[in-house]
Amino acid sequence: MTDNQYSAEQYQQQLNIKVDTYRATVANLDFPEIRVFPSQPLGFRMRAEFRIWHEDGQAHYAMNRPGEKRPYIIDQFPIGGPLITALMTPLLEAINNSVLLSRKLFSLEFLTTTSGQVLITLIYHRPLGEDWQTEARLLQDKFSIGVIGRSKKQKVVLQSDFVTEILTVDGREYSYQQVESGFTQPNAGINTQMLSWASQSLKGSTGDLVELYCGNGNFTAVLAQHFDQVLATEISKVSVASARTNFAANDVKNVAVVRMSSEEFTQALNRERPFRRLADIDLDSYNFSTILVDPPRAGLDEDTVKLISRFDNIVYISCNPQTLAENLKQICLTHQIESAAVFDQFPWTAHLESGVLLKRKC
Repeated sequence: MTDNQYSAEQYQQQLNIKVDTYRATVANLDFPEIRVFPSQPLGFRMRAEFRIWHEDGQAHYAMNRPGEKRPYIIDQFPIGGPLITALMTPLLEAINNSVLLSRKLFSLEFLTTTSGQVLITLIYHRPLGEDWQTEARLLQDKFSIGVIGRSKKQKVVLQSDFVTEILTVDGREYSYQQVESGFTQPNAGINTQMLSWASQSLKGSTGDLVELYCGNGNFTAVLAQHFDQVLATEISKVSVASARTNFAANDVKNVAVVRMSSEEFTQALNRERPFRRLADIDLDSYNFSTILVDPPRAGLDEDTVKLISRFDNIVYISCNPQTLAENLKQICLTHQIESAAVFDQFPWTAHLESGVLLKRKC
């Protein structure tokens, strides 16, 4: 990848194609005008994972093309954020200068923030001993970064396993703990736009919010201000812990988060079975008016579609237009689409994020 492969004109052309494809995918649904949020064409990606390819006695960054087993070596990554692109070359040089750091290294991951923090994970096909830790600490100190080493059944954290991102949404700063093994939005600029769109869409809401797939509380921390109470669910233990940390860091006091799947939450709401994880939560005390879902690419299963259709207001964040369109066919039997937006989270790929606000039909 090189900078001259990309231009503002080329970026707009590929975005237009994605938006046109999105419109065609939802053409049979009653959509209002769709707002389009473009990304920066370059320097937008805050995390990246590289394969390490060893050739001629040196380690190289490498990637795989779809369908090809042998990776190709890269020396530039223009879509990477400023901290990634600045560190790539000197970091790899330092690793190649150390046999302990380079030997059987097969992957390197970057996690960075707009607030200037960097965490790298070095993944190996060998156990990591005290000698590796000594060399890795020198690397950590040299570049003022955090370093984690991983191998089979081993994780070595030299300093910490997270970074802290600071995002400004509608004039207010939010602090987010982002853990190395947890999911985070890769495009901070687009993430901020998504949070602002969702917040503005729900401004003036009444009652309580329930959020499925809350992750580390990315949306929850911003949207909680519009509701009396919020109940957030998430299945990942790592994400639940981060969400609680982030609510405390942002002084969000009206949110309870529980570790359960959407299927389990449906069972709890229907009083089909008790859950010890809900022992301290009185579901009857909530006046749910709104639900937010941000499912994986597979979309929502049939039971979850039935669940969310019980709420007056629905915010559906989607990473897959095809499954969104399928889900909306059912949801739009009871709800109408009030607003819609697309967010170019992944420029130069076919992927397109979107958001839809639905309200119950009168």
